[in-house]
Amino acid sequence: MDLKKWVRDIPDFPSQGILFRDISPLLKNPEALTHVAKNLLAQTDLSCVDYIAGVESRGFILGMLLASHHGKGFIPIRKAGKLPPPVVARSYDLEYGQAKIELNPGEGRVVVVDDVLATGGTLQAAIELCTSAGYQVQDAAVLINLTFLNEMRFNGRPIPSLLQY
Repeated sequence: MDLKKWVRDIPDFPSQGILFRDISPLLKNPEALTHVAKNLLAQTDLSCVDYIAGVESRGFILGMLLASHHGKGFIPIRKAGKLPPPVVARSYDLEYGQAKIELNPGEGRVVVVDDVLATGGTLQAAIELCTSAGYQVQDAAVLINLTFLNEMRFNGRPIPSLLQY
């Protein structure tokens, strides 16, 4: 399935010089969602996974879709100040600023999921946050990998994605 036809390019958002890849049209398409649910984690051994951890906010949508489809629990990785205590926090750099994410501590084996991998700051911070909060990160996956901005790898292999730009 050609998922790129369901991704809208928004120039200069959220700031000048950034080309935002909007997945809203894809989220409206049931066939595209089914394709994502079936294929995004195809390279992951899900028998070694307890939870899907999704990064706020579009990673929540994908994470819940994948958790439901594969019979796994879901763990939200939130922006600072959105979760009740106790939380573990991680600050990181974005390509256009800084941010902080939080997670309630716990244990179990997780796959970290987000919508777009740009420079890798958010995904790397989410992986490190899960580890410091007590989880074992088994894998990571993104819907879109902007390969011209990163060469990020997890456990020696490229981050699985369904779309590359």
